[in-house]
Parts: sequence; structure tokens; C-alpha cells
Amino acid sequence: MISHLFFIFIIGPGILVILIAILIAQVLSLKRRLYFLFQKGDKNLEEILKEQFKRLEQQEEKLEQVLEDIAELKRISQKSFQKIGVVRFNPFREVGGDQSFSIALLDANNDGFVITSHYGRESNRVYAKSILKGKSQYSLSREEQEAIEKAIQSEV
Repeated sequence: MISHLFFIFIIGPGILVILIAILIAQVLSLKRRLYFLFQKGDKNLEEILKEQFKRLEQQEEKLEQVLEDIAELKRISQKSFQKIGVVRFNPFREVGGDQSFSIALLDANNDGFVITSHYGRESNRVYAKSILKGKSQYSLSREEQEAIEKAIQSEV
């Protein structure tokens, strides 16, 4: 019975004191860690996190603007000349060297024009014909049709 009382009044509180000391040590260690996190230099962690979130929002806005710019450039590029076809030829027997040519300039939708230059000893004639979806409302020479086909096949 004395051993039970000895344990209850002497050893029990001693164990509790040791456990409380361990808990106090852990709390102090945790307090030092938290102080280190929340007080780093002139700024604490909360201020640093606020700044980082603000920067993140700014970056998201900039990224959104870049994506809009890319979409606009993509839309514009569909109308720029992307496909080119050139055919050199000799339409007149008296002139040599394939000085005449047909050149087709087309966009992504195969819209554009074909220019043909007929070079002769006495004159040079230039013709331009519009192209829609790879076809023209005007009659095309064999060389003009070949230039258009080359352009369509030269897709970027």
C-alpha cells in the first residue's frame, strides 16, 4: 500500500514534470521555427506571401495578354501570303532564256493572286489575276495554273 502511495505522490508527479518539460521544450523549438518563418529580415512570411501572390496575379494577367496577342497574330497570319509558286517559261519562239514567268502568291485559304509577265524582244506584258480558294474567275494559262498548284503544294 505504501508503494502505491509512494508511486502516486512521488513518482507520478515526477513523470508528469518530465513530460511537461519535454512538451515545453518542443513548444519552444516550434516557437523558434515559427519566428524564423514569420520574421525573415525586414519582412515576415505573411508579407512575402502577399507579394508573391500579387506577382502571380500580374504574371497571369501578362500571360493572358500574350495569349490574346498570339491569337491575334494567328488570325492576321491567315491573311498574309504564305504560299508562293513560280514558273518560268518561254512563250515566244524568237526569245530564249525563259524570261517570262508566272508567280502565284496565296494565303492560308489559297486566296491571293497570280502575276504573269510575258517578255518579248519588242515588249513586256504583265497580267494579274485574282485567286479565291485556289481558283480564278479568269481563264488561266497552263503556266499560271502550274504556279498556283506549286503555291498550294508549298504549304508552310
